[in-house]
Amino acid sequence: MKDWIFLSKDGNDEYINRLARGVGATVTDSRNFVYEKSQRPIVLRGILKYKIMQLCKQENRDFYFVDTGYFGNTKGSRNNPQGWKVWHRIVKNDIQYNGPVITRPAERWANLGITIKPWQTTGRNVVLCLPDEKPMRFYGLDLEQWTKDTIAQIRKHTDRPIVVRERVKNRNERMVTEPLTDILPDAHCVVTFNSNAATESIINGVPAFVLAPAHAARPIAISDLSRIENPNKPEPDVVRRWAYHLAYQQFHNTELDNGSALRILHAH
Repeated sequence: MKDWIFLSKDGNDEYINRLARGVGATVTDSRNFVYEKSQRPIVLRGILKYKIMQLCKQENRDFYFVDTGYFGNTKGSRNNPQGWKVWHRIVKNDIQYNGPVITRPAERWANLGITIKPWQTTGRNVVLCLPDEKPMRFYGLDLEQWTKDTIAQIRKHTDRPIVVRERVKNRNERMVTEPLTDILPDAHCVVTFNSNAATESIINGVPAFVLAPAHAARPIAISDLSRIENPNKPEPDVVRRWAYHLAYQQFHNTELDNGSALRILHAH
């Protein structure tokens, strides 16, 4: 891993730098980076680096995309009550894990201190969690048009109230002004594109619909909005198996620092 390219924005990306240091690698400043054909894997963060990721896919070159973890960064979490950004997903050759669910030990999930709630049955609202514009650009979509089209599709299949939850860009403000858990008790389901709102809603007992081509919640959620009145609610052991697996796809700051993040990902 020492010869991998750790692409750090202006040389100052905290998490890429930590990953590089953890495996004894040198950081590559994004200002000096020129893409050249090679089989050296690229580690990067920031969805707007989609041109590099597309080139890697075209050339069957591995890349590792780093972004916010699926679980454990929510304010009020038992082991992270302030909701600091301490968990990070690392995805090989995509922007969210999109492979099969593999049976994993429960230990990493248990260390998160998160309880998976049973499916709730009393919610009325369809909660539409909008993405921001970055993933829309990644997939070549227009956010405004996607929102209109998605609402229209939902309306074809239900007369439930639709609560539109816009994404606040600033993370600190988002944690204060719009915690998803405040509106989930009244939710029948959550609909989103690629947001972590889907994983958060599932572990809180609210089924989800995910519409992005790649989404870590896809094994539990569905994308067919004609089933809005009959969302997917797998048995508890299926949800647990999925959660245990995703715990092996995200890593704590300390695991970035000591090099175990990439080693665990490679080993599993």
